[in-house]
Amino acid sequence: MGFVLALIWKDEVAGTWEESHLQFHVMTFVIGLVVGIIGILLSFLLIGIPILLALAVWILVRSVVALLKAQKHEPLADPKTWLF
Repeated sequence: MGFVLALIWKDEVAGTWEESHLQFHVMTFVIGLVVGIIGILLSFLLIGIPILLALAVWILVRSVVALLKAQKHEPLADPKTWLF
């Protein structure tokens, strides 16, 4: 649901600090979805379990970073990055 709303609202917040946050969350969702599917498929080989744990930590850290920046009304430096 949040992914769909971010895609809908991206034109409304163009040019504001919120635009970078929406891009950041869209990237987090897309990367998380792809890595999650890979992790689930590889869990049958027991390789996917550490991948899924790392994914959970990655999503948590990205969410906290975005929340801290949003609290200060600051844009994210590079919303299309894979890192933090």
